[in-house]
Amino acid sequence: MKEGPDIAQIGALIGDPARANMLTALMGGKALTATELAAAGGITVQTASSHLAKLEAGRLLAQRKQGRHRYFTLADDSVGKLLESLMGFAAGRGHLRHQPGPKEPALRKARICYDHLAGDYGVRMLDSLVASGCIETLGEGLSLTPQGEGHLRQFGIDASSLKTSRRPLCRSCLDWSERRAHMAGSLGKALLGHVFDAGWAKRLDGSRSVVFSPDGERQFLRHFPLDHAAGSTSIP
Repeated sequence: MKEGPDIAQIGALIGDPARANMLTALMGGKALTATELAAAGGITVQTASSHLAKLEAGRLLAQRKQGRHRYFTLADDSVGKLLESLMGFAAGRGHLRHQPGPKEPALRKARICYDHLAGDYGVRMLDSLVASGCIETLGEGLSLTPQGEGHLRQFGIDASSLKTSRRPLCRSCLDWSERRAHMAGSLGKALLGHVFDAGWAKRLDGSRSVVFSPDGERQFLRHFPLDHAAGSTSIP
């Protein structure tokens, strides 16, 4: 008998096309019903229920009940990190499922990755925070500096309260479209929350895309400039 973690089991759960599509649909951070996930997977609701049971047993999904309805989410942000990494690996090896469509540019510009900002704007946000001295890079890790804690107050974000979370405060996440790092963790979630709360952007219905208003885009670019950037944040 072989020793160590059973990656074959996880690979089999994610590797089924229908299950992969359902997991990807949940990368938007919203809780979805079995019916909605069946549509995402291109399968019947009955078949989807069987797949969802397997994913839940494998601890990739969590289930929430509200009245008569059942909703499914990714089990935690580590599942989202795994999926985003696999997407980046697949894209880097040329394993693309379709030709770029009308929604592709918006998805690449800004999108939700589980609960934080990804795409070109997600990478820009991290690059700007690193260049301004708010975030330090430690190998592939990220650390919030005292200067960064002060900077976050202008967004109404209290870093000390975020540090009490069981989640990492900030960590790098490989962006599948940019092939570079954006920021995840409780701070990444808080910054995406500010983008929405401030009215800079909204989520595109039925998509992971985040669409900025003209004024919201100006505000975002002003708060996260790259003119002071001495370099970029990448993951080898």
